[in-house]
Amino acid sequence: MEETLFSHQVKRPLADRLRPQNLSEVVGQDHIVGDDAPLGRMVKAGKISSFILWGPPGCGKTTIARLIAEHTNLYFEQISAVFSGVADLKRVFQYAIDRRASQGKGTLLFVDEIHRFNKSQQDGFLPYVEDGTIILVGATTENPSFELNAALLSRCQVFVLNRLNSDDFEILLQRAEKEVGRKLPLDDEAREFMKATADGDGRYILNMAESVFNYAKEGETFNKDNVINIIRSRAPVYDKGRDGHYNLISAVHKSLRGSDVDAALYWAARMLHSGEDAKYLLRRLTRFAIEDISLADPNAITQAIACWETYDRLGSPEGDLAVMQLVAYLATAPKSNRVYMAMHKAMDTAKKTGSLMPPKNILNAPTKLMKQLGYSEGYEYDHDCEDGFSGANYFPDGMKRVKLYDPVERGFEREIKKRIEYFEKLRYEKNKNKTDNQ
Repeated sequence: MEETLFSHQVKRPLADRLRPQNLSEVVGQDHIVGDDAPLGRMVKAGKISSFILWGPPGCGKTTIARLIAEHTNLYFEQISAVFSGVADLKRVFQYAIDRRASQGKGTLLFVDEIHRFNKSQQDGFLPYVEDGTIILVGATTENPSFELNAALLSRCQVFVLNRLNSDDFEILLQRAEKEVGRKLPLDDEAREFMKATADGDGRYILNMAESVFNYAKEGETFNKDNVINIIRSRAPVYDKGRDGHYNLISAVHKSLRGSDVDAALYWAARMLHSGEDAKYLLRRLTRFAIEDISLADPNAITQAIACWETYDRLGSPEGDLAVMQLVAYLATAPKSNRVYMAMHKAMDTAKKTGSLMPPKNILNAPTKLMKQLGYSEGYEYDHDCEDGFSGANYFPDGMKRVKLYDPVERGFEREIKKRIEYFEKLRYEKNKNKTDNQ
């Protein structure tokens, strides 16, 4: 019998064959799709409202949307923001209007990568979501707070999906083994390494498992090096212009503030490894030096500028060491945000007191009129005083002194605190003597 091109059915990819057939099979998202979870209850009640699924790649967003469509009496329409434009949206909306008029049937519109639509395109959804022509289900890997219009976001619930963990991956691998009919030819270390490399992506680990099944010869057991040869390298899930960028720099900042040098080095390395611009990281580290360390260690800002200049001269990869040196220095330095707090107090006080003039006695009097008005009259030159301190008032006349800067008992600020307390005591004594002598 002559063999034709279609005489053998092409086997679907493993990840596609293992797609869940109901919500209970979805791995790692029980907090969303479980029987007592918000989306699970919504499906049970048969009352679906518009919502956004936010999570990393390979966590099940598309699968959940497809399964929910199967549980409703709504017509299921799917588009991708990557491949669709305004004309496609208008066509979908018109079909939904016609379907509602002729059949009395609503439409569930699933929009993959919804964050890729611009703001005006997102506005186009509003009237159709508002009047119930469509139930919108959007999937995004980006933070909806930053990427979706506030008006659209206010009409949709947001469900946050988890990245898959090692236990979730084990469930998927066992399902793969059951589907293929044999155990994955991996030793324990290689199996764990494959889970770590998948970086939360279920689709990716199933694709890797399929590759292992295909490449391993009969009776062969792959080790970690064999797996590395298959996958070569996998770029971390990180977009330096979007949510991953802000999450990681936040992790760096909080680790530094918490004086956890190892965690700070880890998150900084994650950013550099993922392609982050080292100059962005250096700018944020310099800001940290003056905001969270400040005068507790005045050398912190010197280190920051020096490491930044070193990176500018060396570039990457040699200059990366300067970045990491700065991270280690800042993490282990004493911390104080008292100058930062003093700045805000000073700004607030300046706003409240408006345009109060400085005391006349501390103003220069370069003209005859200014002298007649009392400018510089009675000014005490501090260097002429016995202890180099006059104790004079430098706030506006009639305004009470305000305590703005209160150093901590850490690092160099401990010494500064002693100085301030010394001047405060001396100021009190000098002013008391002046009052007693009047």
